[in-house]
Amino acid sequence: MFSDDLGAAARPVLRAVLDHPFWAGLRDGTLPPAALTRFVEQDTGHLLPCYGRAFAECAAVCADEAGAALLARCAAETAASAPRLRAALAGLAPELGVPPPAEDVAALPAVRDQCAGVTAAAASSYAAGLGVVLPFMVVHLEVCRDLGVRGRPGARYAPWLDAYRPGGGVEHAVRAVCALADAFGAAASSAARTEAATWYGRGVQYELAFAEACLTA
Repeated sequence: MFSDDLGAAARPVLRAVLDHPFWAGLRDGTLPPAALTRFVEQDTGHLLPCYGRAFAECAAVCADEAGAALLARCAAETAASAPRLRAALAGLAPELGVPPPAEDVAALPAVRDQCAGVTAAAASSYAAGLGVVLPFMVVHLEVCRDLGVRGRPGARYAPWLDAYRPGGGVEHAVRAVCALADAFGAAASSAARTEAATWYGRGVQYELAFAEACLTA
């Protein structure tokens, strides 16, 4: 299946994301609180709105009616997740000794580059747009699974992680978008598949760069 091929090619970078000190620190509670604050501010202020728009653009050009409806739901749910993540950190902030996440924070350079790439891909073609939004979903799901397996029970970030980790509906959505990608791959030209694969690889790299930026900025 096309989605399996995409995932296999990006597996080494996904492994680097899962093992990155940012996510390791969230798992065991050693992450500096300022790094989580940066993550939430950048994610909710820039990345989630950007990916929401990218999903919407993909939905607008998807020839399959059910696929278009699926991508439109992904757009809405991506945007809707931001207030939940901000509220969860705001509730934990006094215990962590940090202020609540700020509004209107400027994008970090890595985040600015990521938003520019995602926006360009979604505006370029359905192949590029689907290629760049799929790893956003897949990496998030794999990170959450890893947090559940390797996370330390009772670690200080556990309340925020409860808000971050998705329910079963997200797993269903990821499977559905992977199936949409498989259908695309079965019908698309070699050039279109290559375009989607190129953007999928970039999408996974974006997630690694984001983790690094949140830790070191």
